[in-house]
Amino acid sequence: MAEAKAKDSSTSIGNHSNSNSNPNSNSMADPTSSQEDRPVRVYADGIYDLFHSGHARSLEQAKKSFLNTYLLVGCCNDETTHKYKGKTVMTESERYESLRHCKWVDEVIPDAPWVISQEFLDKHNIDYVAHDSLPYADASGAANDVYEFVKKIGKFKETKRTEGISTSDIIMRIVKDYNQYVMRNLDRGYTRKELGVSYEKRLRVNMRLKKLQEKVKEQQEKVGEKNSRCVGMKNESRQNEVVWLNGKRRRFNKSRKSTKALQKIRLHESFTKGKDLQVRNLEADVDESLVKEV
Repeated sequence: MAEAKAKDSSTSIGNHSNSNSNPNSNSMADPTSSQEDRPVRVYADGIYDLFHSGHARSLEQAKKSFLNTYLLVGCCNDETTHKYKGKTVMTESERYESLRHCKWVDEVIPDAPWVISQEFLDKHNIDYVAHDSLPYADASGAANDVYEFVKKIGKFKETKRTEGISTSDIIMRIVKDYNQYVMRNLDRGYTRKELGVSYEKRLRVNMRLKKLQEKVKEQQEKVGEKNSRCVGMKNESRQNEVVWLNGKRRRFNKSRKSTKALQKIRLHESFTKGKDLQVRNLEADVDESLVKEV
């Protein structure tokens, strides 16, 4: 990371100073001293794979650095990107084309260098370089920041990252639900060979089994709710049931003990075949506190 230095307030995002330098000059002259109609040339670079709203917002910030800004956006080619960052989903031509369709971009620079040099700044007459402040390793292998040079000369414009969205996040979502996306594309006509899948049949069975399990679980929950309602109604009807106990009509209280006592009474009735509803010899088994006379 470049050492921190006090910078002129003209280098902060949101400064709307106009440029007054010679437009034909390739030097890093301060644009605030240039002629009024000369746009400030701001450069932003990146990989821009799976171009998303986070990319667009960072470019919007760069574009709005000054009232009159010409935004140049550099994009590294596949060879450079795969060497220093890893494999991309989109090809270099697809990434270039995505940038050309962003309304904040005035010019796309293909085959952008991994590390910015004075020669590159002079070639494109760049006044400022815009990027988030996180350090990015250069090609030296010494973990030096690729933006260290422009930070040292006071030509770095910090932009803010958008939380919750990044190319890595999007790829992680796809990897997490890989089987579902494979099935999605198989259903849309892609072949196993095109998807690079060698276990299509097993994958289909697993996905169907998963769907079946979800349906079974849903049905079980519905049946469980219905059974709970039925049990509640049955218990309530039992608890309110009137029986003859020791020559008197009694109604059982609403409690678990009452239900058990009532079950004993009904068991006795089954042995007497319902002929005698007067329950005798149960005084020791049935607590008088569980019933009341009606």
